[in-house]
Amino acid sequence: MRLGCIHITLLVLAISCSPQPKKQAVNEELTAYVNPFIGTDGPGNTYPGATTPFGMVQLSPDIGIPGWDRIAGYYYQDSIISGFSHTHLTGTGAGDLYDILVMPTNGRSSKKIKANNYKPHSSFSHDKEGASPGYYWVDLLDYGIKAEMTATSRVGVHRYTFPKDENSQIHVDLGYAINWDKPTDTFIKVVNDSTLQGHRMSTGWARNQRLFFEMHFSKPFQSYQILDDKKPDEPPFGGINSKIILNYSTNEGEQIVVKTGLSSVSSEAAGKAILSEATKSFDTLKEAAKQTWEEELQKIQIVSKDANQKSIFYTMLYQSMLAPTLYSDSNGEYKAANDVHGKQRQGGDSISKAENYNRYDTFSLWDTFRAAHPLYTIIQPDKVPDMIKSLLAHYKETDILPVWSMQGSETNMMIGYHAVPVIVDAYFKGFQFDVDLAYKACKESAMVNERQIDVYKERGFIPVDEHHENWSVSKTMEYAYDDWCIAMFAKDLGKQEDYEYFLKRSENWKNLYNSKRSWLQPKDIHGEFIEPFVPKEYSPYFCESNAWHYYWYVPQDIAGLIEKTGGEERFEQKLDSMFSYAPSPEDKLPVFSTGMIGQYAHGNEPSHHVAYLYNYLNQPSKAQKLVREILENQYKNEPNGHCGNEDCGQMSSWYILSSLGFYPVNPSQGVYDLGAPMFEEAIVEVANGKTFTVSADGLEENQFVQSVALNGETLNRSYITHKEIMNGGSLVFTMTNDSELADKNQLKTPEVNKIYN
Repeated sequence: MRLGCIHITLLVLAISCSPQPKKQAVNEELTAYVNPFIGTDGPGNTYPGATTPFGMVQLSPDIGIPGWDRIAGYYYQDSIISGFSHTHLTGTGAGDLYDILVMPTNGRSSKKIKANNYKPHSSFSHDKEGASPGYYWVDLLDYGIKAEMTATSRVGVHRYTFPKDENSQIHVDLGYAINWDKPTDTFIKVVNDSTLQGHRMSTGWARNQRLFFEMHFSKPFQSYQILDDKKPDEPPFGGINSKIILNYSTNEGEQIVVKTGLSSVSSEAAGKAILSEATKSFDTLKEAAKQTWEEELQKIQIVSKDANQKSIFYTMLYQSMLAPTLYSDSNGEYKAANDVHGKQRQGGDSISKAENYNRYDTFSLWDTFRAAHPLYTIIQPDKVPDMIKSLLAHYKETDILPVWSMQGSETNMMIGYHAVPVIVDAYFKGFQFDVDLAYKACKESAMVNERQIDVYKERGFIPVDEHHENWSVSKTMEYAYDDWCIAMFAKDLGKQEDYEYFLKRSENWKNLYNSKRSWLQPKDIHGEFIEPFVPKEYSPYFCESNAWHYYWYVPQDIAGLIEKTGGEERFEQKLDSMFSYAPSPEDKLPVFSTGMIGQYAHGNEPSHHVAYLYNYLNQPSKAQKLVREILENQYKNEPNGHCGNEDCGQMSSWYILSSLGFYPVNPSQGVYDLGAPMFEEAIVEVANGKTFTVSADGLEENQFVQSVALNGETLNRSYITHKEIMNGGSLVFTMTNDSELADKNQLKTPEVNKIYN
């Protein structure tokens, strides 16, 4: 998030028993291909620090200076580091977290600058810095200190190698805050000469964040000084802006290891995390983190002669697993999401318990429902039920499904009720959770009288108002898609009245269709279309987009959109214009309008399915060519390697699925629209020890798809189903360089109002 089918006319598929793959992927260390610096420059907004898959801890360097470029704490073009904090968002435009900053210093430097609020800092060089899955290191040049980071699920582990110095220090700063983040209450307790406890309560994007910690130091500190809002060194130590400085005398090459357990419940729970997860040495924990990542990356093995491509692929796979993040303690406890509409419920914080599952949060749903969550249903089947139960826990605690939740707080960022398609998709794919509760949560979340849903229910569209983020067209269209998901859910459960009601609501996008101009166009409160109307303008009527981007967002009824447009020929002309009508030099493009191909903006999510729409026009060659262009040009193995915000795994997941040769245009229908694979072969681990192999014959010389066979039988359709993937087998693309040959066959596209389960 920001503040940031393919009717493959020549695709051929079918079913039978699975042949052995022609090539076997080489059993190699895949973590070596991951480049955590991709996205740390440019608009990507990623962080390079140490974490585990979907872990609670994101231990990463902080420049210490606010701003859009440093929204994840780190910016590749900078040259100083002000410390290492334990929580970060990946690839968003939201400036929050940065909790519990730790910085080692000594007597070699006392430089301070206003830009980082006069915090201790050191210069650094990329020549003396590195990162790999679960590990980050950097030389703090001004101090001669080497800083290393690794992590377990709930514990951040630092190792500092000091030079000889009688004035070595470790600063633990709870008042440190940049961007939207602001501490509201901090507390430090010195338990003994090698243990600290405390908490950092804050507001920001997450308005009611509660974070408790316990810190263990491998070497006792000789003395300490606490700075807070009251008289120095007078307990209790706390206030809004507290900090402790631990004093050491170090020998040359002496190492001090700091282990920080986190919890939203208590410092004692944070301490238990250290005892259960991080009692071993730094090197052992680092190796364990690496092996955890290796196991995850091995779920997809690709064959490619291009090492650069492999680095991009495995970095995207890595970044797809940085969110959602673990929120519950090992015993299941966590702070409930009881911050409703920015206010605490009566009685203050309450503690909930996840029974027999892990509670996750950081759900960037406006982004991730499109591709990330469908990807998880393939390669993270063990975690999907926990994610769904986490969404339902939020509902039980707040009476509504999350919109964009983080750290037990609803941010209400972006639009839609996109927990719905995630839940509905998981239901039809057979994942186990409380179905009755899930349906109740979906229906009630679509019936609330907030976020203009009341107006939407009454009028069938959202009219323009004076709010600076009215987003009237975008809201109408995204609500309509989510309504379709509820309709399909209701139909399967035999709730006929609800089915008919929500199916009708799913057609509300038509209420904004101006047939005279062939645009989805905003209306005023009287139901009149707003004029003047310039489709390429970025206006308050569209969510981080313009009319070009949102025109295509009817994944539940592409056939209906084609009909409204005037038929396939007119639709194709308009789709061609989408990719050829480039912005003029004088056009003012917002920060989220990146990765441009004509009006198509790959750097923002509403465009992500659009190239695949050519498959619904018997023009699959155009889809294949565009998808390949995006794969090759919008993702790079370099710090400025993302064309837009990475967005908690969505940009990465688009790459993973598209490079495998398929993508979910409708992410809740149970189908994946076919494209063209990027690699000679990919072997995907699916459930129950099965594998699904995707291969491309003649890929090196050809870019189009002549035919596709599933388990040896030619397909006469432009999609495969989730069930077919999870059953294992082989999908073989036969490639050609003849676009006309690629468009020769008439392939069936997914049927409207049908779930393929």
